[in-house]
Amino acid sequence: MYVRDAKNRDEAWLLDAIEQLGLDDVAFRSRDYVIAVDEESGDRAGFGRLRLHRGDESEANRIELTGIGVLPEWRDRGVGAHVVERLVDTAAADGFETVYVLTDQPEYLAQFGFERVDTDDLPPALGERLTEKREFLGGGVVGLELAVDAFEMPSGLRTAFKDAEPTGDDEPEESAEDFGIDPDSATYKYDTGR
Repeated sequence: MYVRDAKNRDEAWLLDAIEQLGLDDVAFRSRDYVIAVDEESGDRAGFGRLRLHRGDESEANRIELTGIGVLPEWRDRGVGAHVVERLVDTAAADGFETVYVLTDQPEYLAQFGFERVDTDDLPPALGERLTEKREFLGGGVVGLELAVDAFEMPSGLRTAFKDAEPTGDDEPEESAEDFGIDPDSATYKYDTGR
């Protein structure tokens, strides 16, 4: 199992997975995502993305980890943890000292060192985004922040990721939809406008 940057060929899969998991795809750009991939089978297991919020002259740019999801058959195997780690490392390499997450699952992210941020203390762009996410996911969404050098990976999750295998032994059959083609009309399901 490893985590890599998403490629153009991952776009249809990402859109389907986002829809399947009920995540928001606001400002979707596949190149902003990372994907966890099983080395042996090549199956994609999870994903996440960084979203840049540009500040004005008086405010710095902020970076948000968002759209983090793991397919049900790959859960509890450290996949999400490694997606989060890759996103934090990428943000650090891009010069960000702090990353933010707006989530309805703060307990999961707390194990990595994320701490809750009062809504009034969020940067303005993230405060607006929090309102959007609460409308989409419900009122339980809270803001979290993490200094990138404070990220902690629980050792059990590292081991689980190294040995990850999906639950169940049925390999799904590939279909036209796996390639972004609507089988009813023989056209591409997702028109990216290109």
